[in-house]
Amino acid sequence: MKRIYILFLLLSISIQAQIPNGYYNNAQGLTGYQLKTALKTIITNGHTPHSYGSLYTAYQTTDIDHYYENDGTILDMYSENPNGPDPYNYTPNANHCGNYSHEGDCFNREHTIPQNFFNSSSTPKGDAHFVVPSDGKVNGMRSNYPYGIVNNPTWTSQNGSKLGNNSTAGYSSRVFEPIDEFKGDLARMAFYFATRYENNIPGWYNGSNSNTADMFDGSSHQVFSNWFLQILLQWHYNDPVSQREIDRNNAVYNYQGNRNPYIDHPEWVAQIWDPNNSIASSTLYDVVVYPNPTNDNTIHIKVNQNHNLTIKLFNLIGQSVDIKPIKKNNEIILSNLPKGFYMLKINNGLHLMTKKIIVR
Repeated sequence: MKRIYILFLLLSISIQAQIPNGYYNNAQGLTGYQLKTALKTIITNGHTPHSYGSLYTAYQTTDIDHYYENDGTILDMYSENPNGPDPYNYTPNANHCGNYSHEGDCFNREHTIPQNFFNSSSTPKGDAHFVVPSDGKVNGMRSNYPYGIVNNPTWTSQNGSKLGNNSTAGYSSRVFEPIDEFKGDLARMAFYFATRYENNIPGWYNGSNSNTADMFDGSSHQVFSNWFLQILLQWHYNDPVSQREIDRNNAVYNYQGNRNPYIDHPEWVAQIWDPNNSIASSTLYDVVVYPNPTNDNTIHIKVNQNHNLTIKLFNLIGQSVDIKPIKKNNEIILSNLPKGFYMLKINNGLHLMTKKIIVR
């Protein structure tokens, strides 16, 4: 029997991350670009730059698949299939590119903000917060194109990432669109870049002649072009922070000494770039589902806004699963879940969020 639970929540979120005590003290009470500049100072002061070559060592702790296949291989956002077997896998200590001609040949290091924008400057070039492992072929196909929305792809990777002309207002040139599972991850990496390097961006913009610069407006405040900012905001809201991002943020902090503040505090994105909630008002960007995967048959759901939520759980063949949510303090708890794979659907009447849940 299907049970639907309507839950009115007034909750305060505290993401389960290992944030050092007092780390964000100097950002408290600030909003807008003042908040962004304060965050810039915080994440710059603690940042110990590492070389580009050291990234392969970092990936052995920052980008291992403990979330989908849980097989200890590299978690590559351009090849991961969140709903089934990956088309290919990479071993952390092997398979580094040299030469490649096909997907699955080797993996290398993808600058989610292409390095030609910042002239391959050494500090951002080796910054693990936005430089991630990627299949060499897909990385090459993405090239220096901005991220965007593609309705008519000219090329599609084996996990569904697409290359083609952008279909949203304000930009019609070629872009690269990742799969939905990782759009929020990549948006928060871009917001990190805009904050950590805000003082450098005007100079880099003025010296750039590539299509990468089309993502930017040349300022140190907004940083992004209007068309690109709208895409990033939508991705951030539609794909909330995951356990994988929280774990990666902690691992990168251990590696280079600074954090991505928009994983620790996703609400700061709206406070800086969307203060009127023009996009956020109808989304579920503040909902966090953790831990995922879970090892104790229990899932927690947290939000930081008022939501009239409908929560449903389905197995992978579409059958509704009988659940008995418990409201406790600042969260909704789903417990006694049998081992398996599930689709959790959370609806606030205006927006639907779907998350794949793994119970081990």
